[in-house]
Amino acid sequence: MGLLGRTGRGSGERMTEVADAERMILERMTPFGSRMLSLADAVDAVLDETICAERDQPAFDRVTMDGIAITYRDWHIGTRTFEVIGTQGAGAPALKISDAGQCVEIMTGAVLPRNTDTVIPVERITRTPDHAQVDDSAEVSQGQFVHPRGSDSKAGSPLLHPGTRLGPPEIAVLAGTGCAQVRAAALPLIAVISTGDELVDVDGPIAAYEIRSSNDRAIEASLTRHCVARVTRTRLRDERDKMLEAIRELHDQSDVLILSGGVSMGQYDFVPSVLEELNVDLVFHRIEQRPGRPMWFGLSRDAKPIFALPGNPVSTMVCLRRYVLPALQQALGLQPATIERVTLAAGVEFAADLTYFLPVVITWTDTGIGMAEPRPTNTSGDFVALAGTDGFVQLSRGRDIYPKGTAVRLFRW
Repeated sequence: MGLLGRTGRGSGERMTEVADAERMILERMTPFGSRMLSLADAVDAVLDETICAERDQPAFDRVTMDGIAITYRDWHIGTRTFEVIGTQGAGAPALKISDAGQCVEIMTGAVLPRNTDTVIPVERITRTPDHAQVDDSAEVSQGQFVHPRGSDSKAGSPLLHPGTRLGPPEIAVLAGTGCAQVRAAALPLIAVISTGDELVDVDGPIAAYEIRSSNDRAIEASLTRHCVARVTRTRLRDERDKMLEAIRELHDQSDVLILSGGVSMGQYDFVPSVLEELNVDLVFHRIEQRPGRPMWFGLSRDAKPIFALPGNPVSTMVCLRRYVLPALQQALGLQPATIERVTLAAGVEFAADLTYFLPVVITWTDTGIGMAEPRPTNTSGDFVALAGTDGFVQLSRGRDIYPKGTAVRLFRW
């Protein structure tokens, strides 16, 4: 029996508040395990281990400017012409000065020569074959243009933590610390299931009373874009017995099921009863929101999450972004994203006693304030209106009017 119990179809199932639905989902998500990845395959993966510095960073006193390396003491006592004892580039062992008034011609990235502590830029130097003359106008301070050993991080210190998304900077850190392989969160295999006799594939012949299946493609695109899953797509007709067997098989093959359509109260909305027959534990059915009110969520006998989203395309996309993506990101161990808030660029009226998810386009003021331009859809089936939008804002339940300038939470697609 689910958290809210199972009531008969059409008997007035209790609806769930948006915040409660989010909490109920998140507290039931469990990790999907981990995998070892090569550095080349780790881009956008979620780190599942702590990465510590292999050695001090930088690993030596590193020169940051082409020029000459000197002992500051010589400069301090008035030396302006230095004997050049050699030239040292990046990747070469450190040379050593042994007498006062000596210097080493040095390149950016090289190890600071022994017995030197200061670099004078090449632009301030006049060279002869054996000497370097420093301009009278040069200003020199001890330790300048030297990146001290260990000033970025010490050997053994943590550099990256579990839950970090591995982008270009993080890949650089991994490479720099000698990690050819890394442990990352395993991506779940998600079966995306579209239901409905009216659906035909993108390139199939289509009758006047049919529509092309777009929800499955949109769900797959979102999961792929956010790097949270491996995806299969299946389309099922409204035939209850065949649907039951297909969902049973897909459940056994997958880690998560995401269904689209068939979750409301119509004669052909078989999904809730099919899931009940498969002993899926209902957590909630129906949320106090628009669009996406009929959303269904439960756990299978193997504790696999099952999300059944309304079939109208706008409802599908809103529910996916609002509930499914955060749940998957948490299960992957991804560090929670900072909540993004923007300001309504125009007033909004919404009389229904529901939380309202309103599609928007984001523009920016000269002072860096994000302005949400409302882009309401004609209906929850008007997926064309979502093209070009940045996401949607959440207008909390309990108000009829949301004035221009109201601060609201943004969910980007």
